[in-house]
Amino acid sequence: MKAIGHPLRTSILHLLHERAATVTELAAAVERPKSTVAHHVDVLTRNGLLQVVRTRKVRAVEERFYGRTARMFYIPAEPSPAGGQMPGDFNDFEVAARESAKAFEQGKLWGFIRHARISEAQAAQFWDRMAQLVDEFDRMPRSGETMYGFAIGVYPTDHPTLPREQ
Repeated sequence: MKAIGHPLRTSILHLLHERAATVTELAAAVERPKSTVAHHVDVLTRNGLLQVVRTRKVRAVEERFYGRTARMFYIPAEPSPAGGQMPGDFNDFEVAARESAKAFEQGKLWGFIRHARISEAQAAQFWDRMAQLVDEFDRMPRSGETMYGFAIGVYPTDHPTLPREQ
């Protein structure tokens, strides 16, 4: 979880969703020093999220191309010290909020928020359908010039509710 939760590592994983790349290419894409990117690639590799998929000789040096070990990574939910389902330092919506701020300012953010009083079983069924949509989004051919984010969630709230009709 810690390996995948770091913002730079998440960026590296997103880039490698497109194609295999070298540390040099990754460093240029994220505008960070090669040594920094190499460290994070090593962490992802040690944790089984990346692997060397091919190599080539460049002068006297062997250049490694890294690729993801899976198209999607599923992390089992474990109770956190705060009582939630994920560790306290991992928050997809915090990432989504940060990434979408510029789109919001430019009027290019598409989003909805809705509330419904439903059972936990209904929420679980709905989530399964959303997971299928995420998988569909994840498998779309990479063809455009713009990288789009896609965030969804189902969560209990403290919104007030009316008592059941009698």
